[in-house]
Amino acid sequence: MTCPAQTPLTDRLRSLVDTVQHNERTLRRFQDVELRLIGARDFASFLDTLFSSLPREFALSSVTLWLDERAPMLLELLDPAALRVLERPNLNTSREGRVVAERLCKGGQPWLGTPRELDQATRRAFFGKAPAPASAILLPLAAGDTVSGYLCLGSSDVDRFGHDMATDILERFASIVTASLDNVAHRERLKQLGMTDPLTGLSNRRYFDERLREELMCAARYSVPVACLFIDIDSFKRINDTYGHQTGDRAIAAVAACVRQQVRLGDTVARYGGEEFAAVLQGDRADARTVAERVRAAVEKLDLLDDDGARIALSVSIGVAARTVSGSPAEAVALGRAMMEEADRAMYRAKHNGRNRVEMLLKASPESTLRDVPSQSASAN
Repeated sequence: MTCPAQTPLTDRLRSLVDTVQHNERTLRRFQDVELRLIGARDFASFLDTLFSSLPREFALSSVTLWLDERAPMLLELLDPAALRVLERPNLNTSREGRVVAERLCKGGQPWLGTPRELDQATRRAFFGKAPAPASAILLPLAAGDTVSGYLCLGSSDVDRFGHDMATDILERFASIVTASLDNVAHRERLKQLGMTDPLTGLSNRRYFDERLREELMCAARYSVPVACLFIDIDSFKRINDTYGHQTGDRAIAAVAACVRQQVRLGDTVARYGGEEFAAVLQGDRADARTVAERVRAAVEKLDLLDDDGARIALSVSIGVAARTVSGSPAEAVALGRAMMEEADRAMYRAKHNGRNRVEMLLKASPESTLRDVPSQSASAN
């Protein structure tokens, strides 16, 4: 029989244990998000973690990021053309956002409260035309005395971010975001310096081979499908011989831009050499075929003009290879080489069958894995 005098103490201990366990679970979830931020291979992946993973993990109604486009390390990331490609309305670089954030976060301290109590101009500076959250916290992204941005987390619960809330965990998270942003900026700069084709702005072959290896090793851990496209401009020698090398370069640049526009943001596209391009996609055979047909059709509609204003017809032949990946990292690397060889052979089949078409060598199989690597004599569809 339990003594009545012990009940309040037992309840307090149980409550304390529950609080400790809740905090441990929260820390683990923050650590998972932090690892994804630290490991982000590019700016798009970094933003996807912030704007998709973070609100999902912590039931946030909104996540808004303001970045200072004047910061040297962010100049390339926040180039207007790059921002248009990203299409992230909750990524803000406006002067109004900076002024509001500096006013709210006096002395570099987080601001917590109810945005609806702020004036309309202040709310609009951070949330635009979207409804303001019931409560929010605004966190400076600072390294030393330099603030490169502000992260705003919003909740539909008016009591979620109250003035008396402890902010040490969130301030620590903000420091991880700052460091991860710096990492992404450096990675993007390295890619620009050493892994970008100067004519097209696409990745070069060296970067593509590395990305293909990374994609396959990642896919092997989760047994998910990956696809490769091998793309070649049809009759390119005739274009060079007829119109000159400058027009040939314009043709390559136009096709490169077209291919980039037709694939998803997270997919990798590279100039593989000369008039050849390669892409690694996340998806199965059907997905890859759809993307390849979209690329082929878009290139066919390009308007490339010669020196006299006459249209030069352009088309591409595309080979596709896809696998559901499983096995060891070494097997994944071997598969990358085999898939590119298969896509290359499929592209040559497209040339042989009349150009301006998409070809695949193997028949569709839902169980295609690492162990289904085709031989040189693989049969066609």
